[in-house]
Amino acid sequence: MASVLRFRKLCYVESAVKCTSVGYESFEIDEKLDKKEEDVLSANNFALEINKKRKQPKRQPKEWRCLDSCCWIIGYLCTTWWLLLFFYHCLPVTLLRVPELPGPGVRLKREGLTALHPVVLVPGIVTGGLELWEGRPCADGLFRKRLWGGGSFTQIFKRPLCLLEHLSLHYETGLDPQGIRVRAVPGLVGADYFAPGYFVWAVLIENLAKIGYEGKNLHMAAYDWRLSFQNTEIRDHALTRLKSKIELMYISNGYKKVVAVPHSMGVIYFLHFLKWVETPPPMGGGGGPGWCAKHIKAVMNIGPAFLGVPKAVSNLFSAEGKDVSYIRAMAPGVFDSEILGLQTFERVMRMARTWDSIVSLLPKGGEVIWGNMDRSPEEGHVCDFSKKSHSKTSLTTNNVNNSDVKRGFLVKDLANYGRIISFGKPASVLHSSKLPTADSKEYSRTSTSENFNNFSCGEAWTEYDEMSRQSIQNVAADKAYTTTTLLDLLRFVAPKMMRRAEAHFSHGIAENLDDPKYNHYKYWSNPLETKLSDAPDMEIYCMYGVGIPTERSYVYKLSPNSRCKSIPYQIDNSVHGEDGSCLKGGVYFADGDESVPVLSAGFMCAKGWRGRTRFNPSGIATYIREYRHKPPTSLMEGRGIESGSHVDIMGNFALIEDIMRVAAGATGDEIGGDQIHSDIIKMSERINLGL
Repeated sequence: MASVLRFRKLCYVESAVKCTSVGYESFEIDEKLDKKEEDVLSANNFALEINKKRKQPKRQPKEWRCLDSCCWIIGYLCTTWWLLLFFYHCLPVTLLRVPELPGPGVRLKREGLTALHPVVLVPGIVTGGLELWEGRPCADGLFRKRLWGGGSFTQIFKRPLCLLEHLSLHYETGLDPQGIRVRAVPGLVGADYFAPGYFVWAVLIENLAKIGYEGKNLHMAAYDWRLSFQNTEIRDHALTRLKSKIELMYISNGYKKVVAVPHSMGVIYFLHFLKWVETPPPMGGGGGPGWCAKHIKAVMNIGPAFLGVPKAVSNLFSAEGKDVSYIRAMAPGVFDSEILGLQTFERVMRMARTWDSIVSLLPKGGEVIWGNMDRSPEEGHVCDFSKKSHSKTSLTTNNVNNSDVKRGFLVKDLANYGRIISFGKPASVLHSSKLPTADSKEYSRTSTSENFNNFSCGEAWTEYDEMSRQSIQNVAADKAYTTTTLLDLLRFVAPKMMRRAEAHFSHGIAENLDDPKYNHYKYWSNPLETKLSDAPDMEIYCMYGVGIPTERSYVYKLSPNSRCKSIPYQIDNSVHGEDGSCLKGGVYFADGDESVPVLSAGFMCAKGWRGRTRFNPSGIATYIREYRHKPPTSLMEGRGIESGSHVDIMGNFALIEDIMRVAAGATGDEIGGDQIHSDIIKMSERINLGL
């Protein structure tokens, strides 16, 4: 019985094992079938996906956005910076070291020169430092910190809109806005460096110190360069303080007359001072007719903007110049980006149009000086700048050498420089008889049919926002403007600015200087509307660089941008002349120091004041000292010691030596008389101005 049971158990286990094995085999078969089905399905799906991709259109290349341009520029700058750091740290020190040449101060000290006449330095526009005394909440922590010049400019990046607000003046008064006080940084530190490592007056100050100059006989006449010249006296008593300082230096230095050294716009600021100081109060300083003859030995004008600069035109008209125009061409839309919300040009224009000082730099003398639609004093001048000669000229009396300049400025394609603004290249070259008449009086600002910026744009940033589209288009309309019609144009597009500024400045030519109206301060900074002081022993120098392409006139176009608060005009950087032409990137170039054309810097010393004229009745001696530009041969030389560029010339050893010799007692004849490399004499002869 037990064996039977054992047999049945064995049969049961065996059958169970068999069933299990059969079930497992059937499961494996099913699994293989499922896998095959999945493979087939996946293959079918893959084929369908390929067909879908084939049927889909090819993806279009991504459009280049202004944000991409911005990132590209930042990447480029960063890469350049790291490469410079790499070379600086990896190259041998002997290759990086620039051989130091003894400056004029060291050499002249060896010759026995010592400080004799007190020296007063007068900075120009932009280069003087400005500091905060009172401001809005956004400027907390910046009390007596520099907002402009001499610092690191970190505040520009930290709070740019706050900075622009504090640097702007009141649009109607040209003085401080409510709750904001920004003042000039006093002393030599106010304008020795514009930024760390970027000198302005520092090299000249250092060389003067070598022969004995210091605080008692060297002074920086700091002033707020944003204001009109008379307003620097009304608000800050800057002219009174300058008068007192000169009188003190005259007495404390053994009754030695002062040598004044103004630069750029500081030249016409000091010209205003010379007239103010002798005018009776309350308008003037009350020094009397003989004050200048008693206190001033010489006025050595560096980069003088006597007759204005075309750069001021483009700055007020479209907030740009050649450099800005080139950047705009390289990265279009970056500065006007709606995505980034920059609108840089509009914000800069909004600020700059509150500065009356820029209006002081508009071209003076009209078509008589700057030319009309079909002629100009520079006619026959063409710029083959690639062939400029940089050989050094020796200092000789009445040294007039034009041969090298002619090699550098070969005439090839005549330019109508008298047309300071032309809309379109044809308007800059066609004869005036083929162009429509530019008369801003025919335009109407009262048209409200279609404003350039509609009411949804909110507050007007510039006076362009108050113009109609039709008025904006009429301004362009293939027209060209001379320096005479330009003033009418600016009065039309910016009437409030011009009304405010023209209460302080004038840009014409006086017919009768004995007319009592010319006793008003608005005429004092224009050498063509005021007389020099009765100081026959005083000397006036015009000292400037030549041989650098300098902006002279512009080709404009209507801006393609029509959004709110945009500037409707811009320089047409796509316009170029032929090879060797003066027209490049929408700008016509002439000879100058990169900022001031030779015509503006040299005419008064070459003709307007030369000898006894109605502008110089006492016959004050005038001298032209031109310095041909020679750029540094490598980056290691910095900005060079023979530069003729508008600011870099302050480190020009030849110019520094001339100033030091005059300060030590030399006369204009003793330092070599005239030194001329440009065509300023020929230009002056072409100007028909009654003297």
